[in-house]
This record gives sequence, structure tokens and C-alpha cells, in this order.
Amino acid sequence: MNAHLFDVYPIYEIEPVEGKGCYIKDKKGVEYLDFYGGHAVISIGHAHPHYIKRITEQLNKIAFYSNSIVNRLQEELAERLLHLSGMTGYRLFLVNSGAEANENALKLASFHTGRRKVIAFKRAFHGRTSAAVNVTDNPKIRALINDGFPVEFKCFKEDCCIFESLQNRDVAAVIIETIQGVGGIHMPSVSFLRRLREECTKTGTVLIADEIQCGYGRSGYFFAFQMAGIQPDIISVAKGMGNGFPIGGILIAPQFKASYGLLGTTFGGNHLACAAALAVLEVIEQEKLVQNAKSMGDYLLSSLKKIKGIADVRGMGLMIGLEFEKPIKFLRDELLFEHKIFTGNSSNPNVLRLLPPLTITEREANQFLNGLQEVIQKIHQHES
Repeated sequence: MNAHLFDVYPIYEIEPVEGKGCYIKDKKGVEYLDFYGGHAVISIGHAHPHYIKRITEQLNKIAFYSNSIVNRLQEELAERLLHLSGMTGYRLFLVNSGAEANENALKLASFHTGRRKVIAFKRAFHGRTSAAVNVTDNPKIRALINDGFPVEFKCFKEDCCIFESLQNRDVAAVIIETIQGVGGIHMPSVSFLRRLREECTKTGTVLIADEIQCGYGRSGYFFAFQMAGIQPDIISVAKGMGNGFPIGGILIAPQFKASYGLLGTTFGGNHLACAAALAVLEVIEQEKLVQNAKSMGDYLLSSLKKIKGIADVRGMGLMIGLEFEKPIKFLRDELLFEHKIFTGNSSNPNVLRLLPPLTITEREANQFLNGLQEVIQKIHQHES
């Protein structure tokens, strides 16, 4: 712990100083397999040559200026993102982070409907800013000043009273992670998503899809909600969008009216951020990373389901949760320190979260699978 830093995270005493592809090296030269991607941020791998080239070229031109002037890179990014994702007709508003994206999505929904109430879901995580944390299912991180509008937390069950609540026509928005990340990798059924879309349309409720962690190809679709063939009214994105460069945004359906001063940002969509985001989209398209996420995800999921000792395997593409009967801290530490593999945890202490770069190969998948099997065997031997 550094005495000069505000202590908000439990820190592993590892200092990455270099990365390439799906691997990082610490200051001692020890190499680690990155099966967590820094919270699903590293989408195209560390230090991708095209990414470095794009950012460097832009840095030598102009890195930032006000959003009150023309920025062609924003237009190029919006056009390419909408084309690649299939969300034709939507418009893009750029910000700096996922929390900020959700903050603006909720605000826009309230402006659009004239309503205050929001429905979110149990285990949800949408960020730590004022409105975003209010729809996050964790009272411990909500301050007294965050309770600015009424929120109901529902579940993904089709017989849940969420649909009854919508009939009152007082709900501004339903915000949903198509695949819950921090909550431990949970996802609604296709039929639930389709019915939710129908009921929101009937009641004039804005449907917000939080694709901050599950979007950008991670699920094997460009956006995870596409598995249900639906179109949300607002889509929030961030994390993998910039491969480590801070950028986020919301994709806004055609029915929303824009007016000056309604939304705004100082740093959002700056030249350097747009160059990073364009590089990510170009690599995703050129290297067919959405398809790779699906094929490698299928390979991992089928392989993991054969390993004894895992209580449940769930997820899609390269967003996978492994639930065990006991907390995974020891298992995660063994993977990290003995096998040099980074993985993630979740709000459920029994769930190991896997969010590797979309570029992983079968060789890297097998490296993880072998390490995991050895650690599970070690735990069983120790317990017996």
C-alpha cells in the first residue's frame, strides 16, 4: 500500500510493465497469461501493432480539442461502429467511462419520458456515479446523496412482477446487463428479453442495454442482446471499446430528440480516444474477433464442463463464470502465483470470472485449462 494513495482496492504485489497479445510481464520479467483482460477492457490484446500505430499517428497530429468544433474522427467512429454492430439509424454520444455512459442513458430516458422511476435487476452493477450506483444492487457503495429517484430491483424470471410494474406507466427506464459481469455471470433467457422489449414498447418505457462488459464481441455477438433479435432504445458501451484508453458512449435510437445543452462532456470523444476506438474496431473486423470469441468460447465452455470439481459453468463467448462450492480466493491465488494466470472474482465469492482478450488461441485456452485442473486436483488432495 502506498501512503500517498487513497486505499480503495486490495492490491496484489505484482507490477505489470509490459504486455503483448494475451500476456503481460511484471518488473521482474515474469510472464503471466491474462485471462481477465483488466476487467474485460483488453479486447484486441496488449500492445497490438495497429493500435499503437493509430494512436501514435494521432498523437503526432492533435490529441484533444473542444467538442464545440468539428471532429471528423467522431463521425468516422460512429459510422464504423453502427455498421459493424448492425445498429443502423442509431446515433452515438461519446463519454469517458461506463459509469458516465449509464449516467447519461438514465438521464436521457427521464428527459424522454418525463418519468422518474427506474427498474434494475438483482446482482446488477452499472457504475459508481450518482445515478449509475443508484441502479446498482449493492447498498454498501450507495451514499445518502445517491438516492435521487425510486428504483425497483427485479429478477430475470418470466413470472416476476416486473411486467406488472411496467403496466403502471410510471417507469422511465429498465436498465439491464445482457450478461451480468460483477454479479457472477448471469443472463436472462431469450424469451425474457423478447418479452421485456415488447412490454417496454407497449408502456413507453425506455429499454437500456448495459453492454459495457458483455459488448464489443465478447459474447460471440457484437452486442449480447442480439442473441434475442431485439433492439434496445439506448445501448451503453465502454471497457473493450478503447482497449485500455478511456472511452465510453451511448448508442441512441432514432426516436430520441436532441437539444443543445441536454448532454455534454469535456473529454468525451477527444481525438486520441477516437483514434484508439477506431483501431479497436478495425482489428475486430480484420481479425474476425467476434467469430473468434464465439469459437474459443464454445471450446472453453465445453472443456470446462468436463472438469470435475466445478459446481456450475455459465456464460457465452469469452465471458465465463465458474461457480464452486467454496470461495475461490485460494484457487485464484494459486492460478496467479503458481501458474502465472490472471483471473477475476465477482460479488459472489464462489465465482471465478474469465474475461480474456478476444484474440486468445486454443494454445492459450489449454494453458489456462491445464492450470485450472492442476489447482483443483491440488485442492482435492489437500482436503482429502
